[in-house]
Amino acid sequence: MRYQGKITHWKDDQGFGFVIPNGGGEKAFVHIKAFSNRSRRPNEGDLITYVLTTDEKHRLSAQNIRFTGEHGADSAIKKTKSFDTIFAFLFCLFLTLLVLTGRLPFAIIGLYLIASTIAFVAYAIDKSAAQKNRWRTQESTLHLLALVGGWPGALLAQKTLRHKSKKVEFQTVFGATVAINCFALGWLLTTDGASFLNAALSFMASIK
Repeated sequence: MRYQGKITHWKDDQGFGFVIPNGGGEKAFVHIKAFSNRSRRPNEGDLITYVLTTDEKHRLSAQNIRFTGEHGADSAIKKTKSFDTIFAFLFCLFLTLLVLTGRLPFAIIGLYLIASTIAFVAYAIDKSAAQKNRWRTQESTLHLLALVGGWPGALLAQKTLRHKSKKVEFQTVFGATVAINCFALGWLLTTDGASFLNAALSFMASIK
């Protein structure tokens, strides 16, 4: 028999919490490994369906857990991911054309490549830390890497590692960092932006 309830007292750094059944009743222990679809991590207040069992400690435990409305949500997420992939591809293509036509210096591509590589590694380290209950990389650090040009690598990490890709709050801020970065790149194509970039590159060259 499957029950429905709400996750409470969720400790994401340790990967466990409890579920309170709808309509009242005794709460049951919830562990991250009991989720049948682990494409995203649970959050406080998530609605789930589950099978009720008793674990080796003789406490009520939720197993074979699914998020309520998971199928519909997954479909919407897949559409969003497809758009993200197309947008990232077009952005990289556009950036390459700008550099090849002389509108931007090669240093800009270098910045995006380095920042993206660091961002991907940071995501991989953070996911490993989450799985092993170790010290986590701050989300502000991940967002800063995306802001300075590492968002293509961060997006690749979200898709391939399935990390941070379904956390709504994180994705909202991530989307804002991508928008700001793209806006900043567009500003560099203006007269003022080009002057600023040339001055910055000249300063960097002078201190080498």
